[in-house]
Amino acid sequence: MGLILLEALGAGIVFILIIWWTMFSGRKRGELHDEADADDDAAASKEPSRRD
Repeated sequence: MGLILLEALGAGIVFILIIWWTMFSGRKRGELHDEADADDDAAASKEPSRRD
């Protein structure tokens, strides 16, 4: 019984480490954005939305 609990604890720790690694291992200043994408987003937000 103790071995099963120890194995479950180990699996939980590995799971938490994987989550931690994926959350905080990215770029220091976040994602890089292209200037063209930023211009498209700005133009899209200024256009009125059409409803059919």
